[in-house]
Amino acid sequence: MYTDTVDHDEFQLLEETFRSAGPEAVFDLLIGRAREERNHRLLFGTRLMQVRHRLGLPLIETEPAMDVAAGQRPAYEAAFRDAAREAGELCLAGGDIVSAWPYFKALGEPAPVAAAIENATGGENLDRVIEIAFQEGANPRKGFELILEHHGICRAITWFGSNRDYDSRQACLKLLVRTLHRELAAALKETIAAREGAVPQTGSVSELIAGRDWLFEGTSYYIDSTHLASILRFTPELEDAETLRMALDMADYGQRLAPMFHFRSEPPFEDIYLDHAVYLRALLGEEVEAAIAHFRRKAAEPGDTTPAEVLIDLLMRLGRYAEAVAASREYFPDANITPRSCPSAVQLCQMAGDYATLRTVAREREDLLGFAAGVIQS
Repeated sequence: MYTDTVDHDEFQLLEETFRSAGPEAVFDLLIGRAREERNHRLLFGTRLMQVRHRLGLPLIETEPAMDVAAGQRPAYEAAFRDAAREAGELCLAGGDIVSAWPYFKALGEPAPVAAAIENATGGENLDRVIEIAFQEGANPRKGFELILEHHGICRAITWFGSNRDYDSRQACLKLLVRTLHRELAAALKETIAAREGAVPQTGSVSELIAGRDWLFEGTSYYIDSTHLASILRFTPELEDAETLRMALDMADYGQRLAPMFHFRSEPPFEDIYLDHAVYLRALLGEEVEAAIAHFRRKAAEPGDTTPAEVLIDLLMRLGRYAEAVAASREYFPDANITPRSCPSAVQLCQMAGDYATLRTVAREREDLLGFAAGVIQS
């Protein structure tokens, strides 16, 4: 039940209003006060009390919804939703995203909060707004922008790793790559201007470093190499060609750095700059055959299946489904062992629309359901 500091004259006013005009006038008076003071709790509580009065229920709820009869429940739930929406809108009208979110989250209507977050720039509740936007999914892209702007790339990398939603992950990865690329280009341009007396007009990292070996003399570097290595590990997920090009630029830059900045990574990206450059270049349609051969060699090495999965995923991304299926059958011949990070042979056949091969693969693996899918779709 809502309580707050109230002038005693207001209690008298409520009594007089009830005597002269009845309960609905009391509710109207409370709603007017709530709106005037932007008091969302009073507004929500009054609206619920109002519907309880109209339904003949006790005005003060003692057990949540237990006293609402089945025939009354639709009207009660509709009023509850309307009250929550009205209270949430009151919060947003006052710029209070944090207080608005529980109402709209309960309604399953994140759009109004997402729109408000789009215009957020800072404030004392910024960290909570970021949590709502990014971690709770109200507006992940904008939440990630706010992380980058107010907490920097290091924190953004950490937060990005926890995001498993495909669409927002793509949007956030683009922001991450573009932000680091912009920082790298700016640092290179500043250094070049100091040496050559003019600021280069290009924003392309590959163009900035071309023919300027002096940029990499000694142990020179222009962005935090741990940030670069961390972000490159995510870049095989990219689909946007422009951002892929930026990621490739940074991988090529990384290859020029002194050995102390070449960090070892997990197979098949042991040489984090070179191996990512090969992969990203292939996704851009460049040196494709060399890339496939590069990762075939890695897949053939004994040990973990991750290199094979990367090869299969690359072939799939390139639209070379027949080769991807063949690789999957080669490296995952046991039907009981399925890839962890790429589609299975059966899934690849489905994606390619190759139902003849789907039947063959399903028969090999004694997969009756997969075989049925191949027969029915042929």
